[in-house]
Amino acid sequence: MMNFKDHAPPHFHAWYGEYKVSVSIRDGVVTGSMPQRALKLVFDWLELHRDDLLLAWERAQKGEPLGRIEPLT
Repeated sequence: MMNFKDHAPPHFHAWYGEYKVSVSIRDGVVTGSMPQRALKLVFDWLELHRDDLLLAWERAQKGEPLGRIEPLT
């Protein structure tokens, strides 16, 4: 999830059960905690879609629709 006009640096939020993290798109810095197995999936997804995520961040800052980013398959 991304919030429109959220604070810098560019980041997204991910949930797993009761766990929640915020992940910096550029450097992968994580705020919060999540089981290691779930966090690995978040990082795998980040590596596949970093450019898409940065584009979505730019759109969110302008209040534009973010578009869909495919999940891991």
